[in-house]
Amino acid sequence: MSFQPSTQRRRLTTLLATCAIGVYLLVAIGATTALTEAASACSGWPVCSFQGRLGDPLVWIALGHRVVAGLVGTLLVLCGLLAWRSGASRRVKAALAVPIGLYPIQVAIGALAAVREVGWVPEAHLGVGITIFAGVLVALGWALEADTPDTADLSDVPDASAAGAETAPAVTEPIDPEPNGATETLGTETVESPPASASSTTGNGRSGRLSTRFARTLRAYVSLTKPRLMWLLCLVAASAMALAAGPALDPRTVVLTLSGGVLAIGASGTFNHVLERDVDRRMNRTADRPLAVDEVSVTNALMFGFGLALASLWVFLQVNLLAAGLGFVAIVFYSVIYTLVLKPNTVQNTVLGGAAGALPALIGWAAVTGGIDLPGALLAVVIFLWTPAHFYNLALAYKDDYERGDFPMLPVVRGERVTRRHVLWYLGATLLAAVGLAALAGLGWVYAAATVSVGGVFLWAVVRLHRERTTQAAFRAFHASNAYLGVVLLAIVVDTLVL
Repeated sequence: MSFQPSTQRRRLTTLLATCAIGVYLLVAIGATTALTEAASACSGWPVCSFQGRLGDPLVWIALGHRVVAGLVGTLLVLCGLLAWRSGASRRVKAALAVPIGLYPIQVAIGALAAVREVGWVPEAHLGVGITIFAGVLVALGWALEADTPDTADLSDVPDASAAGAETAPAVTEPIDPEPNGATETLGTETVESPPASASSTTGNGRSGRLSTRFARTLRAYVSLTKPRLMWLLCLVAASAMALAAGPALDPRTVVLTLSGGVLAIGASGTFNHVLERDVDRRMNRTADRPLAVDEVSVTNALMFGFGLALASLWVFLQVNLLAAGLGFVAIVFYSVIYTLVLKPNTVQNTVLGGAAGALPALIGWAAVTGGIDLPGALLAVVIFLWTPAHFYNLALAYKDDYERGDFPMLPVVRGERVTRRHVLWYLGATLLAAVGLAALAGLGWVYAAATVSVGGVFLWAVVRLHRERTTQAAFRAFHASNAYLGVVLLAIVVDTLVL
C-alpha cells in the first residue's frame, strides 16, 4: 500500500510550512530589539521618511521587514487558494481562515506603530502575530494528518527496516536526552576490546590485562554519569547565567555552577542506572549498560552516586543556598520522581519529565541573582516545552524497545500518528515561548536569526517525519531538535555577553 500524498496536498503542506517559517520570522524579529530600534529610524508607512538616512542599516531592516510581510501575506492567500483547490478538509480551511482574516488587521497595527507611538500597539502586534502563526501551524498539522492513514506506523512503511538498519549506528551516538540515556560508550567495541588489548601487549601480559581492566572499569563509571547529556544541560545553565548577568558575569560563579551541574547530572545518571538495571536487560538499546552486564556492582554504583551527589551539593553551596537547593531537587526529581514514578506509570512521562531538563535554567539564574525571576522561569519553560518535541522522535525510533521494557511511551500507548502530531504541536509551543523570551529579555538580532533559521530546519524535519514515517526520519528530526536548542542557547550567550 502506498502512503504517498497527492501532489496537490504535498504542495499545500510545503507551502504551509514555508508560510509558517515566514510568519515566525516576522514574529521573532518583531519581538526582539532589532525591529524596535529599526522602527525609530524608519517612521512613515508604507515607505520610510528617510531624511537622508539611506545609509543607516536600521532603515533597511525596517524596510526588509515590510517586504517580507508583503511576501508572507501573498503566501497566505496562495495557501488559502490551494487548500480550496486541493480539497483540503474543513478543519484545515477553518484553521487557515483565522490567519488570513487577521493578517490585514496585523498590517494595520504595524502601520499604526510606524506613524505614531501608542502604548498598546507593540503588545497587540505581537499577540496578533502569535495568533497568525498558531493558525498556520494548526492548518499545517491537520493537512499533514490528512495524508497519514490511521494504521500507518514505522513498521508499515516498506523501507522502514532498511531505514532502521541505516540508522542503527546512531545508537552509539548521543541520541538519548531523556533521563535514561543509552550507555553509548559501552558499545560492542568495548566488549570486543579486551582480547585485542591483551593480544597487543608485548612481554607483559599481566600488566596489559590490568591496564585493560582498569580502562574498562573507568569507562563503565564514566558511562554511569551519562556524560553525553552534560553539554546541553550545562549550556542551559550557562545561557541562564548570561541572561541574568550580561557582560558582568563572574567567571568564578560560572565555573562553580557548571561543576556542580556536571556532578549532579553524574549522580542522577548513576541512580537511574541502578534503579533501571533489570529493565535495561530487556531492552536492546540498554542491554550493555554497566549494571545490566554486572560490570559494576550495585553497592559500588550507589556509593559512587551518593559521592557525586554530596560533591555536587558542596560545590553548589559555594555559590549560594538556593542553587544548592535546586540542585538537590534536580537530583531527586530525576532519580526518584521521574525514574520510579513517572516513566513506568504514565503516558505523560516525557512531558512531566521535562521539568528535569528545565531545572538547570533555574539553577543558572539563581546562581547569579540568588532568586528566580520571570526571564529565568521563561527560559525554563522553553526547555520544558522543547523536551517532548525532542524526545518523542526518539520514542518513535525505539517504540518496540520501549514496549519490550514495558514503558508507557506515547507511541506505544496512543500510536505513532498521535506522537507525530504532538511533536509538531510542542515544536510550535517551543517556538512561541522562545519569542516570548526574546520580548521579555530584550534579546536582539542574533537570537532572532538563530531561532528562525534553526527553528525552520527543525520544522522541516518534522514535516518530513510526517511524510516519510521512517526510523531514519525520526532520527533526523531528533538531531534537528538538538541543533535547535544548542544554537538558540549559544545565541543567548552571544547576544547577552558579546553584543
